[in-house]
Amino acid sequence: MTSSTVIFNLTQEWIESLQRWKLDFFLIPPTVITLATVIVNSVLLTCIFLSRALRQETRYLLVANTLTADILFLILCFTTIGCNTMRIQIPWLVCELATALIVTTYSSAIFTITLMVADTYAAVRWPLRYRDILPPARTYCILLGVWVVAAVYPFTLVIMMEAERTNPHEKVQLCLVLLSLGFIQVQNMIANHVYFLVAAIICALLIFYCYIRLYMVTRTQGIWQSRFSRARVTLLAHGVLLLLYFVPGFVFSLELSMFHRKDINQDVRVWISTVNMCVFMMLPRAFAPYLYGLRYREISDTVIQLLHRDKRQITAS
Repeated sequence: MTSSTVIFNLTQEWIESLQRWKLDFFLIPPTVITLATVIVNSVLLTCIFLSRALRQETRYLLVANTLTADILFLILCFTTIGCNTMRIQIPWLVCELATALIVTTYSSAIFTITLMVADTYAAVRWPLRYRDILPPARTYCILLGVWVVAAVYPFTLVIMMEAERTNPHEKVQLCLVLLSLGFIQVQNMIANHVYFLVAAIICALLIFYCYIRLYMVTRTQGIWQSRFSRARVTLLAHGVLLLLYFVPGFVFSLELSMFHRKDINQDVRVWISTVNMCVFMMLPRAFAPYLYGLRYREISDTVIQLLHRDKRQITAS
């Protein structure tokens, strides 16, 4: 049986499961979250880049990069989910490129959030040398490196898959990240798990190290004594958001593990994939602008000033 036949049969079974359980209604959460988040993130990005003071702060540049990655991720996911819902057939190459971009934006957001924790640690640990360690120019270079690192592996897979493809004009009825990565050869499947596992372990270890060191450095300063202190609330907000970002990646790794198993019911795989893509992966993007953006007083003040200026201009006209 050729790979094209396997792909066609699997996508047909997938579509039948979607129709049988009426899972196309799961398009509603991505639609609402994408629309609301893109608007809020765009306002926050406008405020950051219009303000010279905010552009000079490393933490706000990291926030801006996270918001940008989230916008691209949401638009790409919503587009692919919409095409799948309307059963639009797209070229396999386009699907592979969309998959690579989705993985890149997801990885870039994870890497940037990890850097935000490291940035907080550096600011607390070396307050006098902090601006010399991370000036804006160096931050831009680091963010460029984040995007390059996040893009290398998925786009390498696209090149390898295209080199092995016999029919370059083949089209697919469903474009899913799971299906795209699931059709890779076994040795590359192992590489997939190694890539995601190593990246997750490195990010998690760095985050835990920075938080533990932050607590050890600041525990004698009294900022942790109050139950609702800013330090505790900030740590809780960061912990919740990190959990929301990491859990979908863990679920996706489980999906990849179950992809070739015959003892797993097809409906179970479809349900897990649909809920993970349409709900779990959307939630951190919905909360990020509020937990990482508007929580900063400087950003919220800039947003208020921008809205008041626009209101005055509308009133004057």
